Amino acid sequence: MAHDTAHHESNTARIWKVFILLSVVTIVEVILGIIKPAFLVETTLISMKLLNWIFIILTIYKAYYITWAFMHMEGETKGLRRSVVWTAIFLICYLIFILLTEGDYVYEVFKAGYKAWDF
Repeated sequence: MAHDTAHHESNTARIWKVFILLSVVTIVEVILGIIKPAFLVETTLISMKLLNWIFIILTIYKAYYITWAFMHMEGETKGLRRSVVWTAIFLICYLIFILLTEGDYVYEVFKAGYKAWDF
Protein backbone atom coordinates (compact mmCIF):
# COMPACT_ATOMS: atom_id res chain seq x y z
CA MET A 1 0.00 0.00 0.00
CA ALA A 2 1.90 3.01 -1.26
CA HIS A 3 1.05 6.50 -0.10
CA ASP A 4 0.46 9.07 -2.79
CA THR A 5 2.15 12.28 -1.66
CA ALA A 6 1.36 14.22 -4.81
CA HIS A 7 -2.09 15.19 -3.52
CA HIS A 8 -0.85 16.30 -0.11
CA GLU A 9 -0.54 20.04 0.15
CA SER A 10 1.20 21.95 2.86
CA ASN A 11 -0.97 23.98 5.18
CA THR A 12 1.94 26.14 6.28
CA ALA A 13 0.81 29.10 4.19
CA ARG A 14 -2.74 28.80 5.53
CA ILE A 15 -1.52 28.64 9.12
CA TRP A 16 0.59 31.78 8.61
CA LYS A 17 -2.36 33.58 7.01
CA VAL A 18 -4.60 32.74 9.97
CA PHE A 19 -1.86 33.69 12.43
CA ILE A 20 -1.23 37.05 10.75
CA LEU A 21 -4.93 37.92 10.47
CA LEU A 22 -5.66 37.07 14.11
CA SER A 23 -2.50 38.89 15.21
CA VAL A 24 -3.48 42.05 13.33
CA VAL A 25 -6.97 42.05 14.85
CA THR A 26 -5.49 41.49 18.33
CA ILE A 27 -2.91 44.26 17.82
CA VAL A 28 -5.69 46.64 16.76
CA GLU A 29 -7.61 45.74 19.93
CA VAL A 30 -4.56 46.30 22.12
CA ILE A 31 -3.71 49.62 20.48
CA LEU A 32 -7.29 50.85 20.85
CA GLY A 33 -7.25 49.70 24.48
CA ILE A 34 -4.04 51.60 25.20
CA ILE A 35 -4.79 54.78 23.24
CA LYS A 36 -8.55 54.93 23.95
CA PRO A 37 -9.44 57.61 21.37
CA ALA A 38 -11.67 60.27 22.92
CA PHE A 39 -14.34 60.11 20.21
CA LEU A 40 -14.75 56.36 20.79
CA VAL A 41 -14.86 56.68 24.57
CA GLU A 42 -17.26 59.66 24.64
CA THR A 43 -19.69 58.30 22.04
CA THR A 44 -22.33 55.93 23.36
CA LEU A 45 -24.46 53.47 21.43
CA ILE A 46 -27.21 51.54 23.22
CA SER A 47 -25.96 52.52 26.71
CA MET A 48 -22.36 51.47 26.02
CA LYS A 49 -19.25 53.22 24.78
CA LEU A 50 -18.49 52.83 21.10
CA LEU A 51 -15.02 51.53 21.98
CA ASN A 52 -16.59 48.62 23.87
CA TRP A 53 -18.80 47.80 20.86
CA ILE A 54 -15.68 47.72 18.67
CA PHE A 55 -14.01 45.30 21.11
CA ILE A 56 -17.11 43.05 21.12
CA ILE A 57 -17.36 43.04 17.32
CA LEU A 58 -13.65 42.30 16.85
CA THR A 59 -13.82 39.51 19.43
CA ILE A 60 -16.83 37.93 17.71
CA TYR A 61 -14.97 38.20 14.39
CA LYS A 62 -11.95 36.41 15.88
CA ALA A 63 -14.15 33.68 17.36
CA TYR A 64 -15.87 33.20 13.99
CA TYR A 65 -12.56 33.05 12.12
CA ILE A 66 -11.06 30.60 14.61
CA THR A 67 -14.12 28.39 14.16
CA TRP A 68 -13.88 28.75 10.38
CA ALA A 69 -10.17 27.97 10.17
CA PHE A 70 -9.36 25.55 13.00
CA MET A 71 -12.63 23.61 13.07
CA HIS A 72 -12.41 23.35 9.25
CA MET A 73 -15.89 24.79 8.70
CA GLU A 74 -15.03 26.00 5.21
CA GLY A 75 -15.09 22.41 3.98
CA GLU A 76 -18.40 21.46 5.58
CA THR A 77 -21.90 21.66 4.17
CA LYS A 78 -23.78 24.95 4.36
CA GLY A 79 -26.30 23.59 6.88
CA LEU A 80 -23.64 22.40 9.32
CA ARG A 81 -21.70 25.67 9.03
CA ARG A 82 -24.83 27.68 9.74
CA SER A 83 -25.91 25.52 12.65
CA VAL A 84 -22.51 25.83 14.36
CA VAL A 85 -21.65 29.45 13.58
CA TRP A 86 -25.08 31.07 13.75
CA THR A 87 -25.88 29.35 17.02
CA ALA A 88 -22.68 30.62 18.59
CA ILE A 89 -23.19 34.16 17.26
CA PHE A 90 -26.82 34.18 18.45
CA LEU A 91 -25.80 33.03 21.93
CA ILE A 92 -23.01 35.61 22.15
CA CYS A 93 -25.37 38.42 21.07
CA TYR A 94 -28.01 37.21 23.54
CA LEU A 95 -25.47 37.11 26.35
CA ILE A 96 -24.34 40.66 25.52
CA PHE A 97 -27.97 41.84 25.53
CA ILE A 98 -28.65 40.22 28.91
CA LEU A 99 -25.45 41.59 30.44
CA LEU A 100 -26.12 45.11 29.19
CA THR A 101 -29.75 45.07 30.31
CA GLU A 102 -29.04 43.71 33.77
CA GLY A 103 -25.92 45.82 34.21
CA ASP A 104 -27.83 48.99 33.33
CA TYR A 105 -30.61 48.03 35.76
CA VAL A 106 -28.16 47.39 38.61
CA TYR A 107 -26.38 50.68 37.86
CA GLU A 108 -29.65 52.61 37.95
CA VAL A 109 -30.69 50.95 41.23
CA PHE A 110 -27.43 51.91 42.93
CA LYS A 111 -27.35 55.35 41.30
CA ALA A 112 -30.87 56.15 42.56
CA GLY A 113 -29.85 55.20 46.10
CA TYR A 114 -32.21 52.26 46.56
CA LYS A 115 -29.19 50.21 47.65
CA ALA A 116 -25.84 51.31 49.04
CA TRP A 117 -22.48 50.74 47.36
CA ASP A 118 -21.11 49.07 50.51
CA PHE A 119 -20.06 45.67 49.25
